[in-house]
Amino acid sequence: MLPGSYRAAGLVDDTALVRAMLDVEVAWARVLGTPVSLGSWTPVLDPAEVEAAGNPVLPLVSAVRSQVSGSVHTGLTSQDVLDTALMLLARDVLSRVSADLARVGAALARLADEHRSSVMAGRTLTQFAVPITFGLKAARWLVGVLDSLDELDAVSRNLPVQCGGAAGTLSRAASVVDPLAAAAAFAEHLGLVWPGMPWHTYRAPVTRLGDALVRTCDALGVMAADVLTLGRPEIGEVREGAVAGRGGSSTMPHKRNPVLSVLVNSAALQAPQFGAQLHLCSARAVDERPDGAWHAEWPALRGLMELAVVAASQAAELTEGLEVHADVMARRAAGAAEDLLAERGGGTDPAAYLGMAESFVDEVLRRNRSRFRPLRGEHEVPTPIVSEGSDRNGD
Repeated sequence: MLPGSYRAAGLVDDTALVRAMLDVEVAWARVLGTPVSLGSWTPVLDPAEVEAAGNPVLPLVSAVRSQVSGSVHTGLTSQDVLDTALMLLARDVLSRVSADLARVGAALARLADEHRSSVMAGRTLTQFAVPITFGLKAARWLVGVLDSLDELDAVSRNLPVQCGGAAGTLSRAASVVDPLAAAAAFAEHLGLVWPGMPWHTYRAPVTRLGDALVRTCDALGVMAADVLTLGRPEIGEVREGAVAGRGGSSTMPHKRNPVLSVLVNSAALQAPQFGAQLHLCSARAVDERPDGAWHAEWPALRGLMELAVVAASQAAELTEGLEVHADVMARRAAGAAEDLLAERGGGTDPAAYLGMAESFVDEVLRRNRSRFRPLRGEHEVPTPIVSEGSDRNGD
């Protein structure tokens, strides 16, 4: 069980997938002229039938046909339904991850602004380097989050419908409808994009999605790893916020383990393997329908989506409750001044040698304001996000 999996409940589990496939079949039936209204009905698929078919679509189609009179599934193939259903799940996943990244971004922007002058020791290759500020460190974390949001937005806007029929020619659909018009209408019904042709063996839509999620976990992983290092008791510069019942030990009851940081770090270590699996499957998408590569893709994609949802939610909670001990940072920097200021030929005040740290913080906060409303206490005059008179709230 993935620790924190409850945070992704209902997004990528079997029930969610069946419901998404059902939405796909209903949308296509309507394109074919069959009015379908199934309400909240969701079939329970027999695992033996799923195994016998090699995928869950055939049992689903049989269940739908038992409920509906008229054309159902005509012109589609199993891959059309399952690929499109996974894109519907991805849309919800991307929305959830982006919402939690927005929380992370807001928390990091606050920390960057509050600690723009909080001097700390810079470290390279585990050793003291030159002085930085914690505000600069938080701003660097924020850049990763903002980049991830940009990528997730781009992927979300271009999630494609799959519509190709048995071998990607829409040959059966052509006997009952105008196939290209039907594919475009199919996409419109589902709120997806018709890319102009099927992508049965061109898996870039999946690898692009996977890459964006992996890079999101990368960005969160850097932050979590830094928090774990700076939170070691012999360093003590940051600490996870205290939450009753979290971080306990089965053998050492006095401990308060940094559980959220550990789990986000764990997600960052797992995500690249899911991404690599998707690329491996993409490279083996042979013929007009792969003999196993497509099948190996589903669990990797669903696993990666669940991992990213959970990690983003945990990271939001982590950053919103992070305790920053600026006094400890300042004392350590002062005590290590000889090492920290060696580049400048020595000195006694690390705060006098911060270079462009504050300017870099300002630049990241300016970028942040293009997505989020300005934070109170920022040093610059806030730039409005919406035009005067608009009633939008920065969504």
